[in-house]
Amino acid sequence: MEIIRPDASFDIIGKIKLFVGVSTVFVVLSVLLLMTKGINYGIDFTGGTLVQVQFKEAKPIGDVRSAIGGLALGDTVIQNFGSEGEFLIRVEKSSGDIKGVESIVKTALVKKFGKDAFEMRRTEMVGPKVGADLRQKALSSMLFALIGILVYISFRFQFRQAIASVVALLHDVIITLGVFSLSGKEFSLPIVAAVLTIIGYSLNDTIVVFDRIRENTRASRRAEFSGLVNKSINQTLSRTLLTSGTTLVAVLAFLILGGDIISDVAFALAVGIVAGTYSSIYVASPILLAWPEPARRGTRSRKSSAAKA
Repeated sequence: MEIIRPDASFDIIGKIKLFVGVSTVFVVLSVLLLMTKGINYGIDFTGGTLVQVQFKEAKPIGDVRSAIGGLALGDTVIQNFGSEGEFLIRVEKSSGDIKGVESIVKTALVKKFGKDAFEMRRTEMVGPKVGADLRQKALSSMLFALIGILVYISFRFQFRQAIASVVALLHDVIITLGVFSLSGKEFSLPIVAAVLTIIGYSLNDTIVVFDRIRENTRASRRAEFSGLVNKSINQTLSRTLLTSGTTLVAVLAFLILGGDIISDVAFALAVGIVAGTYSSIYVASPILLAWPEPARRGTRSRKSSAAKA
């Protein structure tokens, strides 16, 4: 099945300045968002106690805040969780008995709304030291993944392909984090797993393009490298769009129909798939053109013959 013929001749490399400009704008905006607004870290990373409450009828979030705000539990964050009658209550206090925090929250809600107006769905607690340790390990996992990819691509292809791949992956990760910062969605351990999945998915697309560039380079040693890159992208474009499109459909199904528990993970994957597909076509391959091209055998032999003559 093909949606774009392999012999298509879209001038992708000819518009490299446009693509570089678009990517630069999105990356800069994402970095600015991360520096100014930051990321809404989940309880996994910040520590504290999370209480999920389900009301039988929709309640204004302001009423829930007024019921919880006066409690001696430190900083408190209250968010709707899927519907107007379900809330996540995250409090700073995490020391002591988890049932003690749950009891304090429940007592305050009973006083405000009545005993039979709601149901306590779940209560989770993470200590601040554990949260900081998990945050450090999450960052380390992403760093080691990028280093491993750099080494792997260097052995399989060349060092410049490895650098191009890592730059493209950083592009995807930064944009995904920027979108999370803009949306205010909670960044938790499952989202870290989603980001690592995005890294692997985007890398797979990039390697397919690089492999085709290598094949075309061996078959057409006298052709200009920019033309070979453009030809290789066109030849793999149908495969890239079909693979990304079908995966995106499945992820969107999880996002729309999967419920609140999995929606943030699906959201991260959807953003990452779009960014990864874009970077495989418009970021990774064009970066090769900015890197000094090593002399190919055909070029060296022609130069040697000319020198002897």
